[in-house]
Formats: sequence, C-alpha cells, structure tokens
Amino acid sequence: MRGLSSERLHSERLPASAPEGASVANDHEHHDQPLGVGRTEIVGFAIVAILVIAVAVVLYLAKAFFLPVVMAFVVGTMLSPAAGLLERYRIPRPFGAVLIVLAVAAGAALMVALISAPMIEWTPRLPELAARLKDKLHVFDPVLALWRELELLLGGSDTLTGFQLPKFDWVQPTIEFLSPTFTEFLLFFASLILFIASWKDLRRALVLTFSDRATRLTILRILNEIEEHLGNYLLTVTMINAGVGIATGLVCVIARMPNPAGLGALAATLNFIPIIGPIATFAILLVVGIIALPTLGSALVAPLAFVGIAFLEGHFVTPTIIGRRLALNALAVFLALAFWTWLWGPMGAFLSSPLLIVALIFKEHMMPPEAPQLPTAD
Repeated sequence: MRGLSSERLHSERLPASAPEGASVANDHEHHDQPLGVGRTEIVGFAIVAILVIAVAVVLYLAKAFFLPVVMAFVVGTMLSPAAGLLERYRIPRPFGAVLIVLAVAAGAALMVALISAPMIEWTPRLPELAARLKDKLHVFDPVLALWRELELLLGGSDTLTGFQLPKFDWVQPTIEFLSPTFTEFLLFFASLILFIASWKDLRRALVLTFSDRATRLTILRILNEIEEHLGNYLLTVTMINAGVGIATGLVCVIARMPNPAGLGALAATLNFIPIIGPIATFAILLVVGIIALPTLGSALVAPLAFVGIAFLEGHFVTPTIIGRRLALNALAVFLALAFWTWLWGPMGAFLSSPLLIVALIFKEHMMPPEAPQLPTAD
C-alpha cells in the first residue's frame, strides 16, 4: 500500500513540473512548423488582384472620360497653391482659377507654336528630306555589307540592298493618336477650372465624410501632403525643364542647327515625360542634324551635347532638388511610366510620376513602416 501510495503521489506531482518541459516542446514544435500563407491571405490577395485588373480595364475602355478628368484633378492639385496665393491678394478663387487656367493655356499655346513652326515647314518636304537623309547615311554601307555577309554565312537570304528608310504612312495615324478630341479638351478645361475653384470645399467635404477624429486628421494630412508635393513637383520640374530647353537651344545655336528656339521648346516639353522624352529629343536632334548640316561630325555636336545636359539633369540636378523632398525609386518610376503609357499614351506618361507620388503618400499614411522585431538570443 505504501508503494502504491508513493507511486500515486509521484504521478500527482508530475503535472506540476510538466509545463516547463511542455513549453520547451511546444517551442520546438512552433519553430519546426513551416511558415505559410493562410487561406484568408490568399483570398484577400486574389480579391485585390481582381479589383486592380477590373479598374485597369475600366480606365482603358473609358479613356475618353477618365483621362481628361484625372488630368484635370492632378493638374488642378498642382495649381491649387497658386489659387491660394491669389486669394491672399483678395482675388476670388473662381476668378483666380480662370486666370490660372488662361495663363497655363497661353504658355502651352506658346510652346505648341514654337514646336509646330518647323513641323509645318518640314512636313511638305518629307520626301526630299528622306532622300537627303538616305544619301548621307551611305557611310553605314560598309557596316550593312558586313551584316549581309554574316547573314549569308549563316544561311540567310540576300534581300537587303542598302539602307532602307521607313515609309511615312505612320505620320497621320500618329498625329491622330496624339491629338485629343475637342470634347476631351473641353472636358479637361471645364473640370480643371471647376476643380481649382471648388478645391477648398471638396477638401472640407472629404474630411467631414469620416466621423472619427483620428481618421479626419489622417485624411487632412494626406491631402495637405499631396497638394504640397504635387505643387512643388510641378514648379520644380517646370523650372528644370525650362533650363534644359534653354541649354538645348543655346547648343543648337552653337551647332548651327535650324530653328534652335523650336528645338529647345521641344526638348523642354518632352522632358516632362521621364526616360522616353530625352531619348526622343536625342533622336530628333540627330535626324535634324544629319539632314541640315553638311557633315556627320557637325550633326553629332548637338545630340551629344544634349546627352551631357540630360545626364547632368537626371543624375545631379533633379535628384538633388526633388530627392530631398520625396525619394522616388527608379524601378517604381520606370514601371509606373510603362503602365500609364500603355494605358493612356503620352498623357499617361506625363501623369505617371505625379500619380506615383500620390500612391506613395497614401502608402506612408495608410501603411506606416514598423520597426522590425528581431528574434532574441534565447
């Protein structure tokens, strides 16, 4: 009986010391279990992906409506600080909105006039200019001959007889693609004026939509940062691009290029489009130089000088000025540019960086970065 009672007593005392060993075993089991994604996370990710695809399809199919409206909202947010400045001088906001839009339209008309003058002059002479370009590109005939020999060695056909220029059948469709319709212009300007005039009321209504005080403060901070960053972005980028245009025009004067004012205005305008704009400017300067100047060396002066200008602007000036306010990842800028260009064409390329800035501001406030929790030694 004493042995049985001692065994019972021992068995009753075991559970008291069991939790320590059990906790150690549970810790080992917890560490041994593989990390996985739960079913809820997969379903949530699938719903978000479907929503993003649906929104992209709607924006693509309804481009004629959404592009002018989104463009007006973005440009209006950029120009709202100017309307606030005019209000300080007791100019009513609706009247200030009209003045701002008229000033922007006048500046855009001036740039279009500078750019379109050489285009109008050169368009009737396209066949003559193409023949002149073909004659000057005979310097590449040895390279093409070597390429033909290589093709023949690899079993290709000898079908390339010389440097072939593309036909100009693409000019009219390209102009039609780049030129928005009158309805889109009207919708853009009407939405822009109304947006700037009623921006303060829209802000107040959007903030008061939420009942929680913390949420209202968060929305107010987001709107303030969007307005500040987009306004600074427009002013800074405009000044930088104006400097790029002036420098390009001076280079064209030194290189004896035709119509340097128009080429400088074209460089400033295209520089609003990241990556694609400088490449297009380089190609245009190269073609114009080859056609207008007598030698290939003189034709390369302006394009190579523009490469230096674009390098300094892209690697030193813009990162130094804009990078201090809002750092943009190069991969994110490129992907945003590719997506919005595919979706809405050249206007989408212009909107890619401002929309990326808006998305980053929302991300910083909606998903604030947390300090990583490193595992302890024990």
